[in-house]
Amino acid sequence: MAYYEDLAEMYVGDDVSPDFYAWVFPKYDHVAVGTGTMKPNQARIKQLQAGIRARAAKRLEGGEIIKVEAHPIPEHPRPRRVRGRVALVGDAAGTVTKSSGEGIYFAAKSARMCAETIVETSNNGAIIPTEADLKLYLKRWDKKYGMTYKVLDILQTVFYRSDATREAFVEMCADRDVQKLTFDSYLYKTVVPANPLVQMKITAKTIGSMLRGHALAP
Repeated sequence: MAYYEDLAEMYVGDDVSPDFYAWVFPKYDHVAVGTGTMKPNQARIKQLQAGIRARAAKRLEGGEIIKVEAHPIPEHPRPRRVRGRVALVGDAAGTVTKSSGEGIYFAAKSARMCAETIVETSNNGAIIPTEADLKLYLKRWDKKYGMTYKVLDILQTVFYRSDATREAFVEMCADRDVQKLTFDSYLYKTVVPANPLVQMKITAKTIGSMLRGHALAP
């Protein structure tokens, strides 16, 4: 735990996840060692779990396995999130983001926005909201976070598809401009636009990293 007190690790590669990433996250007095993957690779989950344990083996030496579990990641928005007087929020609505796999903030935020819409359209409980009233929550949600989900979906599609593109992704993450853009977007939960010159620089570096990734990947 001393090693992971102020550190979280992210691993990429076909041995730990063919389409997402694996991790070691500190949790207080233990670490969570895991991997994320999509449904077609569900049968390989035990193999992928073994892969991440092997990658982090030196730092996990002497540790005790407390619990082994697996859960589906609901990262695809459900086709119908409102029906009649029922509105889905959080994991039920599929609000986990692509690329980062974050769900806690967006689960709580979607519930809050839905509740605020219900209070507003029900006139503080005086009338029963209709399906059209509840869809106002979805309209506001998609307007506020739709672009964030789209950008993260593109990032996962582009960079998590092969070892070559993952090499490019890792190289990009070492760039200070990329780190600032990523941190600001994560902090404010929205796509933060960069200075045009910085954006051009990041784009050029991305192309260079992709070319080197394809050249260097095993």
